[in-house]
Amino acid sequence: MSQAVYLIDASVWIFRAWFSISDAMTGPGGMPVNAFYGYAGFLLDVIDEENPINMAVAFDESLTSSYRNEIFPAYKANRELPPPELEAQFGLCRRFTAALGISEMASPRYEADDIIGTLARLQREQGRSCVVVTRDKDLTQVMKPGDEFWDYSGRRRLAYGQIANAFGVLPERMADFLALTGDPVDNIPGVPGVGKKTATVLLTEFESLEHLYQDLPRVKELPLRGAARIFDKLSQHKEDAMLARRLTVIADDMPLEGVNVARSAPNLELLLEVLDEAGLGGRLRRRSEALHAAYAGEPPGP
Repeated sequence: MSQAVYLIDASVWIFRAWFSISDAMTGPGGMPVNAFYGYAGFLLDVIDEENPINMAVAFDESLTSSYRNEIFPAYKANRELPPPELEAQFGLCRRFTAALGISEMASPRYEADDIIGTLARLQREQGRSCVVVTRDKDLTQVMKPGDEFWDYSGRRRLAYGQIANAFGVLPERMADFLALTGDPVDNIPGVPGVGKKTATVLLTEFESLEHLYQDLPRVKELPLRGAARIFDKLSQHKEDAMLARRLTVIADDMPLEGVNVARSAPNLELLLEVLDEAGLGGRLRRRSEALHAAYAGEPPGP
């Protein structure tokens, strides 16, 4: 049984199920339940494999109301809002998570990444390491020595010391990396002409974006193809890079004090209620019943 706290980025797994499982899987009212089915199975798999004592799931609620939209109104403006058929399943996912005895949370102002970043800091202050369960490299920036990045569906687990080899930069420099390259998924422009390879070289030579701009002329001396051109681009787009940095950094100071991440006993009645509402029985029902029976009403111990 793991002593670390498992912090799960729910949207990654919900969207993955939405796109990979046919929406012909519908509930009693004819609405698709494919995303919920995939997410519920994933969450039960994590519990079966790791049996975490401490666990929390972060959901995205701030699709158009994040504090980042106040900084940059075009933030994520390129994304379509989830269709009603998917949006309805987020509620099922949250209710199922809570019924499993797992802390689940969302915020209209902060994103799931910020929830995970804040929880990671709070748990670390209590002496716990973190396992961040996601496929999103952005979240590597919340990692410290002793933590793990777990891409569950990719069957890849990375320790803090393996992040730089996997993604090109140290975890502490990921926000700077994204500020330089931009992030098309979130509609963050970055610095034109600075791609991943160039950003990797820059953030190997400079400790941070701030240090880069404090000693910008040194860029012309680096072994970079077109170093003078890169210097010019960085000079011309300093304000853009600094703005992007405010968007790419994950907040770790949102109001989450006092959150209890310890798993509690599953509520079988509520679990079955959610499954019945979704019109799902069979394997998910059997697994929920087995988890409840194994738990025997007592919290997991070391």
